[in-house]
Formats: sequence, structure tokens, C-alpha cells
Amino acid sequence: MSPRHLERLLQIDSLLRTTQRPTTLRLAKELEVSERTVRSDLAFLRDRFNAPLEFNRKKGHHYTEPEWRLPSIPLTKGELFALTVGARMLEAYTGSPYALQLQSAIARLSERLPETIWVNVQQLAQEHILFGAGAEVDLDPDIWHKIEDACSLHKRVMMTYYTASRDAISERKLDPYLLHVYRGTNLYLIGYCHSRQKFLWFRIDRIKKLEILPEHFTPDPQFNAKEYIGNVFQHEVGDKQLDVEIWFNAKTAPYIRERRWHYTQEIEEHSDGSLTLKMRVRGINDLKRWVMWYGKGAVVKSPPELVEFVREEIEGMRNNYALETN
Repeated sequence: MSPRHLERLLQIDSLLRTTQRPTTLRLAKELEVSERTVRSDLAFLRDRFNAPLEFNRKKGHHYTEPEWRLPSIPLTKGELFALTVGARMLEAYTGSPYALQLQSAIARLSERLPETIWVNVQQLAQEHILFGAGAEVDLDPDIWHKIEDACSLHKRVMMTYYTASRDAISERKLDPYLLHVYRGTNLYLIGYCHSRQKFLWFRIDRIKKLEILPEHFTPDPQFNAKEYIGNVFQHEVGDKQLDVEIWFNAKTAPYIRERRWHYTQEIEEHSDGSLTLKMRVRGINDLKRWVMWYGKGAVVKSPPELVEFVREEIEGMRNNYALETN
């Protein structure tokens, strides 16, 4: 079956479900084909798909079993449920550029299922599965889709970018390589920055303006995306790899054991129930924030620069909360 034929069958199916039952002549006019073609398509529906079709002068062409659906898209109830839950997950992560498109696709797929199945799927997904994404991001879908095009076409971009750590706006020429979604709400563009002469990560919601340039770039054959992302801790690249050791007390250790934090990690268990997490990663800013999340339950043992980094942060916090004396 050609795509054109399939499209015509879908149109006929849609017209047959309207309250104004169509005649052969009306179908031919709507589809801009001959009545002979329409009769052939109707016969095809009956013979190939066992469509319960009938015709009479009062009712025109119609389905005798309204629940029957044209099996043009072989989706099971479970598959449709998975897509529905996926759409609701994207809704929860405000700013996702694909939420609306996925919702539209699911709505179109649902037209091929009996109404009772669709209602049951919707009810189960809405009433029994809830998502919470925490902080929301303000994402410009137009910028996201421009980045998609630039990555696929290997075109350079010029962007206006806000750097939060310096509270500054800058203009960047970039060779865009990857779009990376981290923890659902954090969307990053990874690319070669011409001003810094190295690969960097950019938060997409901090891109204020983006223009696709006419010039193409040739991707670096030495760049391995999986290896590059695998070496970082969370989303910080860093300039060099660091051998990290962090001790977690017995109360905190179960939370460390239950996840794999990095592909290089090794865990050394101690007799008192505590453990030491060892891994080789890049960057220490994210490591510092992650370690401090566990408060007194975690102690950095190495590298020395991370130990000092955490110590300075704790000292600064102590100063912020110091009691005033007369």
C-alpha cells in the first residue's frame, strides 16, 4: 500500500464517522478522485480489513459497528499507555520542547482505538500516576528547534548567552554538537566555543538569542559523545580529571549504595557501616554542591583542591550565620 493510498483510506475512515453519512459522490468530491476509485477503496476496506461497511439511500456509507477501528497503526493498549504517561511526564517538566508535539501525536493515535480503551488509558494515566519536577525553566521552543537544525546540519551558530556565575551577557560563536537533557528540567547545548577554544556546556534556557550562520563546520573525529559525557560528574566538564574519594557515614551510606553515581565509581565498605566512594571525574563545582547536600554525613578525602573548596564554602556559611555579639 502506497502512502498516498493509506492517506486516502484514513480520510475515508474519518468521513465515514461524521454525522452526515457520505455518498459515493460526496466522498469522490472530498478526496478529489473518481467515484470508481472510491468504490475500489471501500471494497478494499471490506476485503482487507473486514470493515463493517454498509450503504443505503437514507444513511449513506456507514459503519454498522461504530467501535470498529482501522488497524493502520498497530499500537497495543500498553504501548499507548506508555506514550500517554510519557506525555504527562514531559508536561511535568515545564519547558520541554516536545510536550505539545507528543500530546498531538497521541491524540491522533487515539483515533485508531476504540473509545472505551482510550478513555480507560487516559483515566489510569491521569488519576493514578503523578509527576513533580521541582523548579521550572523558561525555555524558548524556537531556540531549541533552531539548535536541533544546527546540530543535524552541522551549521555554526551565533548566540547571545547569559552566564549566571558572572552575571554577564556575552556573544558566542559555536559549533553545536549535542543536545543533552539532564534530570528532565536541565537542558544543555554542548559545542565547541570559538572564543574559549574548547568544548563547553550551555544551559539552553540561558540562551537569549540564537542565529544559525550560513557556514558549516566539520565535526572533530576525535570527539566521542558518550565518552565525553561519561567523564563528567553531573554536568560540569572541568579542565582535568580528578581522583576523588569521599567518605559517607553509616547513616548516609545507604543512599550512596542505592545508585550508580559515575561509571568509574568504586565503593569501599567499612566495618562500621560507613563507606568511601572513589571515582575519576572532571570538574569540582558540581562535586562540591553534591557533597554538601549530605551535610555532616559526607567528608571529602581527596583531591586536596576539592577539600579546600568545601572548607572555604563551609567557612563562608559559618560567617553568614555567625551570632552577632555586642
